[in-house]
Amino acid sequence: MSVQVFLASRNAKKLAEMERILAEHLPGVTVLGLDDVPAYDEPVEDEPTFTGNALIKARAGLARTGLPSIADDSGLCVDALNGMPGVLSARWSGPPKSDARNNELLLAQLADVPDERRGAHFACAVAFCRPGVDGTSDEIVVEGRMDGRVIREVRGEGGFGYDGLFVAADRPGLTTAELTKDEKDAISHRGHAMRQLAPLVAAALAPEQDR
Repeated sequence: MSVQVFLASRNAKKLAEMERILAEHLPGVTVLGLDDVPAYDEPVEDEPTFTGNALIKARAGLARTGLPSIADDSGLCVDALNGMPGVLSARWSGPPKSDARNNELLLAQLADVPDERRGAHFACAVAFCRPGVDGTSDEIVVEGRMDGRVIREVRGEGGFGYDGLFVAADRPGLTTAELTKDEKDAISHRGHAMRQLAPLVAAALAPEQDR
């Protein structure tokens, strides 16, 4: 039986990635995004941590749609920039959001940083909220990480965000934008987090499937 889960995102690639990983544990799952539900005012992501921002978005999704809701907050943490852009990754170069401008700014900021000091990691927190008893919500949060480094030019046509600049330690030689979807899912920060979360979501929603 089909199960609908809401993901607080308009990023088509992120929605497809989430559905692929969830489907391994929850066959028939359909992940709906912001463009698939009635419009609502998205909350301000003003927490200083990935976990805090993921919970803000998941709670808002549940409140507005009534569907079990998932939200993630992720970003690139660069050693030479003291962990930045971090939670500001998507809006690093200012509004409007632009992957291309973010990548250009990051390259400019690291222009004089030698290769041996270009270490970085992607971090991700994924929150799941569903209706609980007495009007409360049940919440789960998991985290994932992918270590690697930032290279000096954008390579690859896949992925999104900073993928074209990031080479993962587990797949040296290729940016995460040059990996296949399955290869990226296997090592990515979001993949690590979702593989932790997926069986928990499946267990939480199993009674609804059986009705």
